[in-house]
Amino acid sequence: MTAAPKSDRKSFIEKILPATHCSSKIFSRFSPNSMIPIDRGGGGVPTSNLRFPLRQTTVFLATLALALLFSTTFAYAQAQRGTLVHEETIRVSPSADTAKLGEAGRGHELVIIETSRDWTHVEAIIREPKKDADEDDPGSEGKTITGWVPSKALVNLTTPNGDKIIFGEAADSEDEASRRRGRRDAAQDAMRLYYRVYDLFPTSPLAAEGLYRAADIRWQIERSDVLTRPSARERDSYMRGQIDEQWMKLVMKKYPGTKWADLAAFHLLENKLCGDWQAASKCPEKEAEMYEKYAKEHEQSPAAPEALYQAAWRRSALIEIFRTEANQKKSEEAKNRSLELAQRIVSQYPQSDWSSRALTLIFYVEHSVPTYGNATD
Repeated sequence: MTAAPKSDRKSFIEKILPATHCSSKIFSRFSPNSMIPIDRGGGGVPTSNLRFPLRQTTVFLATLALALLFSTTFAYAQAQRGTLVHEETIRVSPSADTAKLGEAGRGHELVIIETSRDWTHVEAIIREPKKDADEDDPGSEGKTITGWVPSKALVNLTTPNGDKIIFGEAADSEDEASRRRGRRDAAQDAMRLYYRVYDLFPTSPLAAEGLYRAADIRWQIERSDVLTRPSARERDSYMRGQIDEQWMKLVMKKYPGTKWADLAAFHLLENKLCGDWQAASKCPEKEAEMYEKYAKEHEQSPAAPEALYQAAWRRSALIEIFRTEANQKKSEEAKNRSLELAQRIVSQYPQSDWSSRALTLIFYVEHSVPTYGNATD
């Protein structure tokens, strides 16, 4: 699995449950059809106005009321938003002496209602409703808290360098998550904060990376869960649990042609891998072709040298597998192909860490050292 180009940023937390879907949209509950004028006449005074003046007045007032409500809802949807870069307590009123309503952690979405000196009145979206969840599941419903939080740790759309501040805290949280005794839930904090960079500052130069890093952390968390299941050892990929692909696909949709889209596409290959080859040639052959295709289609991707290495290593494994299947011709072809791919890594990506690993693989293959099976023990 490939994380972001900075190799030291990989989430250590492996058994944290996936966070829920985060959405930046606030939807009006009023149908646009309710705003269609009742009277579609072509001019003049309808006779109904003379016969039923009270009814017409009532209709007009009702329409006006709906218009006001719709305007209020629209204004609410356009309200100032922000997030916290440090957890804060939500209180009933703007005072540290008042009752607590809950806690708002790093990266949660805040809808700002009003401000008062050092306090901000917010609606904190603590948990978004889960999609495709059972109605009886208590965790399927969203959770919001309306109250006051100190303004000192709040970053909103008008905060100077707000995108960089949130991104910096996300990076710190990601580093914290990589430590054995790091802060609890630091991985989820980092995931939410990275997403907020994209969500609050979509035109920021950091938006694409923020969305990718949020998707990458979520992928790592879900991957850890999938690999702990008994089905992880099944040979065919369709028999294993699948990692949710929607966030990686969102990166590819929003930022096509970027390195972040290339990295997201590389992640998606993992759902197609076999769990256990069972010493048969079918899986490594298929996977090698898959990685070679990726490297061909994404030559500029930061993951391209790794893709070539994964293909070369699988070809090297096929050397012994084809021998056990009494197919010497294919064994020789696998050897030649493995060496060819490894040499490409050395020549095309000499500065990559995968270049050194490719040289090691070349040494093994040329000296007939098995890279797969009991002979490697």
